[in-house]
Amino acid sequence: MNSLPLLPESASDSIVAYRDGRAVTRGEFLDDLLALAARIPDTGHVLNLCRDRYWFAATLFASIARGTLTVLPNSAAPDIITGIQRDHSDLVCLGDQPSAPVDLPYLQVSGRGQGISAGGLDTPRIPAAQTIMHVYTSGSTGRPNHHGKTFGRICQCIMTGAGRLWGAAGGPCTVLGTVPFQHMYGLESTIFLPLIGGGRLASRLPFFPADVAAALAQVPAPRLLVTTPFHLRNLLESDIDFPPLAAIVSATAPLPEELAVEAERRLQTPIIEIYGSTETGQIATRRPTMSSEWEAYDHITLTQEQGTTVVSGGHLESPQILNDIVEIRSQSRFRLLGRDSDMVNVVGKRSSLSYLNRVIANLPGVRDGVFCIPETHPERNVSRLAAFVVAPGLRPHDIHSSLLLQLDPVFLPRPIVFLESLPRDGNGKIPASAMAELIAKYIP
Repeated sequence: MNSLPLLPESASDSIVAYRDGRAVTRGEFLDDLLALAARIPDTGHVLNLCRDRYWFAATLFASIARGTLTVLPNSAAPDIITGIQRDHSDLVCLGDQPSAPVDLPYLQVSGRGQGISAGGLDTPRIPAAQTIMHVYTSGSTGRPNHHGKTFGRICQCIMTGAGRLWGAAGGPCTVLGTVPFQHMYGLESTIFLPLIGGGRLASRLPFFPADVAAALAQVPAPRLLVTTPFHLRNLLESDIDFPPLAAIVSATAPLPEELAVEAERRLQTPIIEIYGSTETGQIATRRPTMSSEWEAYDHITLTQEQGTTVVSGGHLESPQILNDIVEIRSQSRFRLLGRDSDMVNVVGKRSSLSYLNRVIANLPGVRDGVFCIPETHPERNVSRLAAFVVAPGLRPHDIHSSLLLQLDPVFLPRPIVFLESLPRDGNGKIPASAMAELIAKYIP
């Protein structure tokens, strides 16, 4: 596998995307990206800050065709960009905004492809070993780190995943996502899956339930919705009627079985959970209403030694240590028991923050909630837990009473801080830096 086509071979008039209610053909998309590739400055690194999913994809594929590495940070905050610029002095920002969103040399990308007729042009071939992007971790568990991804490995991962997802959905779909496309989950599932895996990309990035319903109605069936447990819960609570879905994909946090059951019943569609990370990409799937076990992708293997789980093979560049506690059931199946960094020990009793968060978020009257650890001691011993909640009309006593029905008293949070909202990012996660700020502000 020395080189691969930038786009899968298909007819020039085949539909690859939908933007603003209009179908975009393969020829038009190739036209756009090749025109952009010709305009990208002569640099080694670009920062893709396009807000429209279509132009983000066209710019990313243009950079791949040009041989320019795309840097995808977890945030466009000034201090994050300054740090990246220190590592890449030649960094140029590409975006679809009229003016530069950050203090960098800037190229606006938008408009049609300047008259190039892509139908008569050959699709570029990309070296499989070409590193096409550096993707940064979300920062939900600490300082963000970047990981390089090569074109060949990305294609291998996406084609394996497409087989799983199209199988569950009954065939290739138009893919709409509620998640950011700059992070690994959104990249794989809403950019590469439709464009490399044979689906169709939907350009909109809806957040509120009514916007999700409108965006789904704007594209033809079959439709696949890429979302998170946080967004999925909001969709169900809205009581809005949604257009028919062929399948729903969920990731970024454990999907509670009761939420999966309710979503499948209400939306009349299968829900597929994806397991992976920025380091590994997606490596396994499961249907949580059918099984608690995950099925690894073809040629992916998991091994354990002294409690550490290592995943290797398949599309992985090199073996990777998983941060989760895993029970291996067979060569291709495993169960997740919790995240290693999530385990807490309160006066000798152990639990996981992910489980505690699931309990508090599901309490009657609680719209959102999360546990936190104000301070820790050696051996992960925790003197107390605290919690932040969005629960209009409730008092700490109400939440403690409900928690006592499900938790040992040692895990009751003290204090409970009531907020109007929690600082979740587009993936439904709370970055470690944001949690640290909440603790410093509200908890003595």
